[in-house]
Amino acid sequence: FNGDYYLRKVFSGQIHRQLKKYPDVIVPIPVGTDTMLRRGINQVTGILELVNYSNILKVKAKRKAVRQSEKNRRQRIELIQPFELIQSQKYLIENQSILLVDDVYTTGTTIRHAASLLYHAGATSVRGFTLAR
Repeated sequence: FNGDYYLRKVFSGQIHRQLKKYPDVIVPIPVGTDTMLRRGINQVTGILELVNYSNILKVKAKRKAVRQSEKNRRQRIELIQPFELIQSQKYLIENQSILLVDDVYTTGTTIRHAASLLYHAGATSVRGFTLAR
């Protein structure tokens, strides 16, 4: 987030090789509009630059009251559902195996919220893949 976006190239080749092993529909965890405006990037889609992925989720809120990085463990776990489906992409989910990709796994709440939506939309399985824990 401090101008080190080019470091994604260190990981993108390895990530591409790993994700080729999965026949799943690959879905990145999205960032909100305010985050995109502030950073100018989505770090997750950045590391997926060599991978065919589907943008199926979006962040509901226009602005975050508090950034994730400023929350403690309990506040992260108590987070309410931050995502919604992009309705025009819903057809990509039904009867499919989904692989959610995020940059960092802290409490698992982000992946669980996204997985819940995808299961309700008809996904047969949902797994997570993160760069770091």
